Amino acid sequence: MIALLTGMLTTAMLAGGVLALAALGEVLAERVGVTNLGVEGLMSMGAVVAIITVVATPHPWLGLLAATLTGAAGGMVFAFATVIVRANQVLCGLAVTFLGLGLSATIGHDYAGIPSPVTFGRAPIPLLSAIPVVGPAFFGQNVLVYLIYLLLPAAATQLLFHTRHGLNLRAVGENPAAADAAGIPVASIRFWYVTLGAALAGAAGGYLTLAYVPVWSEGLVAGRGWIALALVIFAGYRPFAATCSGLLFGLITALAYVGQARNWPIAPAFLNMLPYLGTMAFIIVPVVVWHRMRRIMAAPAALGVPYHRNVR
Repeated sequence: MIALLTGMLTTAMLAGGVLALAALGEVLAERVGVTNLGVEGLMSMGAVVAIITVVATPHPWLGLLAATLTGAAGGMVFAFATVIVRANQVLCGLAVTFLGLGLSATIGHDYAGIPSPVTFGRAPIPLLSAIPVVGPAFFGQNVLVYLIYLLLPAAATQLLFHTRHGLNLRAVGENPAAADAAGIPVASIRFWYVTLGAALAGAAGGYLTLAYVPVWSEGLVAGRGWIALALVIFAGYRPFAATCSGLLFGLITALAYVGQARNWPIAPAFLNMLPYLGTMAFIIVPVVVWHRMRRIMAAPAALGVPYHRNVR
């Protein structure tokens, strides 16, 4: 039983890291008022570019960097269309998703099924990793897991809620006209934070193939980008809450794996559906049970609304 719990927690940490990283990037984008529905496509591109890079140069950090830069490039295109040109954010996001899925399938065709020659290995923390049950799961992971669950959400929280710059970018997401009147560069902040959010989505794809499932195949992302979008809402657009939500959904994914491995009398198709059923449940049930969740999960006031300087 102890080994089973340890295995579930370890898998949950690994699986949740993908969602947490993508959700963290989307938190930054939506906090400045832009909804990026292209996360799925950006993750797919990041995943395949990471594999291609490590096949050519067997260094996992180079693969992760390439995935991050790929996401950033896609984010710049999306930001130009939605922030500068002021095109419809939903349509542009869907275009990025389908473009990313199609392009990744095309350029990754020759790499399908090839195991990654290098991955991010385990980096156990002395003493802590020896704690029964939770030690190997929480303190015996690879270095990316530590970054995703500790450093990045802490840095994002500090930036958003404890700095003047964070106040400015939250103002851009809530009332861009007032922020503009106060001298805050609305377009610039939106452009670069959308790009940063997309870069983290690309990095999540790289994490997927370099630390979680070390092989590329078409459809590998399997809806994780859409789940990450839902986690942002469930987390109330807060970095630490989004990270914890990623871990929660990682636990649901691990439960599905355990059920199949132990031959539970449940259809495998239903077990595979658990993360997606959980997504709907955790968006709908809290609001129905506790009405205060409507306020906690409230989006920035200007989310999804293009800003026209000459229109008040």
